[in-house]
Amino acid sequence: MALPEVVTRTEWTQARKDLLRREKELKRAQDALAVDRRRLPMVEVTPDYRFTGPGGEVTLVDLFDGRDQLVVQHVMFDPAWDEACSACSAALSELSPGLLDHLHARRTTFVAVSRAPYDKLAEVASRRGWTFPWFSSFGSSFNLDFHVTLDASQAPIEYNYRDADELRAAGQEWMLEQPGEQPGYSCFLADQGRVFHTYSTFARGTEQLGGGYAFLDMTALGRQEEWEEPKGRVESVHGAMPNFAP
Repeated sequence: MALPEVVTRTEWTQARKDLLRREKELKRAQDALAVDRRRLPMVEVTPDYRFTGPGGEVTLVDLFDGRDQLVVQHVMFDPAWDEACSACSAALSELSPGLLDHLHARRTTFVAVSRAPYDKLAEVASRRGWTFPWFSSFGSSFNLDFHVTLDASQAPIEYNYRDADELRAAGQEWMLEQPGEQPGYSCFLADQGRVFHTYSTFARGTEQLGGGYAFLDMTALGRQEEWEEPKGRVESVHGAMPNFAP
């Protein structure tokens, strides 16, 4: 395997300092980007979306559970499927009660939302031991409106802020070939009974919340996926699919 070069501690420290300067530049850029993210305007959400959860039917306002902010993970789970997407499931498996408690301490609620009927969600959650709040949007236009269900027969295709022509130009015409589910996260703010959409991220934008990837990115072997450089670090590489399958 093509492992890192072996050097002295002094040489390693100098190389690490050089990299640290670049890491600090990146962190400052990330901080500036986060400021601009918070400065984004927002759009009022006016449709009367309905969801199904363990207590029956609820509204979008109900999902906030009395807090100011709501983070929705759009979990890929088509009504015809018996399991959620494996990559989405990997992210869900990394959720912990402690993480949700920390969000609650800052008046922010996390929920997962999928298009499959609630009885399917409940069965999967029970079998996997998941306890986070998970709601079904089955029968509503929520997934279509937030561009995580792509179905040209129901609404114009848009994903990651690209319309059908832009997706074709980017070599992603496969997303137009048949109806399908896609991953994403959306953030909402509640104010005096009104709900506003403040942010959504899709595709690799969802990686910023992946705990496993964040740890692997610190290591010499990295994510051990086929696209990574330098090549040859591991004997058996994985596809670019964050499901952490062996």
